Amino acid sequence: MKVTVNARKVFVNQVFSDHIEKKLAKFDKYFPGEASATVKLSRIRENERVEVTIQQGSFLFRSEDENDTFMNALDCCMDAIERQIRKNKTKLTKRMRENIRIPDYTEEDISALDGEDEAFQIRRKSFVLKPMTPEEAILQMNLLAHTFFVFNNMDTGETCVVYKRRDGNYGMIEPEK
Repeated sequence: MKVTVNARKVFVNQVFSDHIEKKLAKFDKYFPGEASATVKLSRIRENERVEVTIQQGSFLFRSEDENDTFMNALDCCMDAIERQIRKNKTKLTKRMRENIRIPDYTEEDISALDGEDEAFQIRRKSFVLKPMTPEEAILQMNLLAHTFFVFNNMDTGETCVVYKRRDGNYGMIEPEK
């Protein structure tokens, strides 16, 4: 697995970087092909934050945690990703066999709106919409640990949104015809 470590306002020594690679190596058994992992480290006030994203083909596994130390936060992230993989193992093997593509995300920088209120900011993301069924969109939303997911409905060709409801069920928003 190819591992990239990004640190924001934090120095990462080689020993800790090697420790991260060693921890992520345990996921090699789940990914038969080429997988890549990105680990982002940052310090927010007194807490240290770790964000781990693993990409295997078009599948994304993501976890983030804030804790007292980077080691504790990394351990929590690793546990969360392992739970995601185990929970969805049968669904994932079926999807990988069918070679279904799921959107690859690219994150842009945070930019402030032009205007008088300088405290208001919008975080922007852009990604390629690929056709998929609502069930596949829900699977990808759960893998990313998000509460909603935008996708192109394979059946209708429309851009739709699936979301997780407070009662634990799922909803889908689609444009009116």
